[in-house]
Amino acid sequence: MQSRSVARELALLMLGQISDRQPASDLSRTTPLDALLLQALASLSQHVREALDQSATDLEQAQQQLLDSELVDAGGDSLPQVRSHLQQGLSHAEQALNRLSASLELPRLLLLANQEEVRTGALARTRAVVSRRQELDQRLDGVMEGWRLTRLPRIDRDILRLAATDMEDFGTPPAVACNEAVELANRYSDDQGRRMINGVLRRLTSLSG
Repeated sequence: MQSRSVARELALLMLGQISDRQPASDLSRTTPLDALLLQALASLSQHVREALDQSATDLEQAQQQLLDSELVDAGGDSLPQVRSHLQQGLSHAEQALNRLSASLELPRLLLLANQEEVRTGALARTRAVVSRRQELDQRLDGVMEGWRLTRLPRIDRDILRLAATDMEDFGTPPAVACNEAVELANRYSDDQGRRMINGVLRRLTSLSG
């Protein structure tokens, strides 16, 4: 399960470097998949650094907000202003802890990404999504409920495509595919994207069942 999760994450990063308009037949000829895999590993390394940098920024902001609350309190200002500073400080601290928690997992992912099983899985998933992209998009569009797949951010589209491919081509149980898609959204998308991905995949799996 661990190898599959890392392979899917690498495939997601690889897909982000492939144009949606690029035919599958041109992929290996114009951009070797091995080169895309190396770029995906570099992107994952960069994500580690960015997450740690953002965690440090959040902690600094939390510290400043807590300091501001003490200064306001010492000056005899109103309690609501002190409470506001405290709430902002705690919010920044919570964000920092969440980022740090995710960041601690990333170096381990980088080590696992060098395993042959993981690399093979990433390449296979990338090929599968690219070769069936039109079919996958039509199926996903069918459960979007008044929304179009093309209107979603690229990262959200690729997370949905990967989840559908995992269920249909790699035998991943629907519940597992959905959960792991949400985990990817937690790392690379936002709250709105995570909710959209979860809803679309639930409708897709209920339709398939």
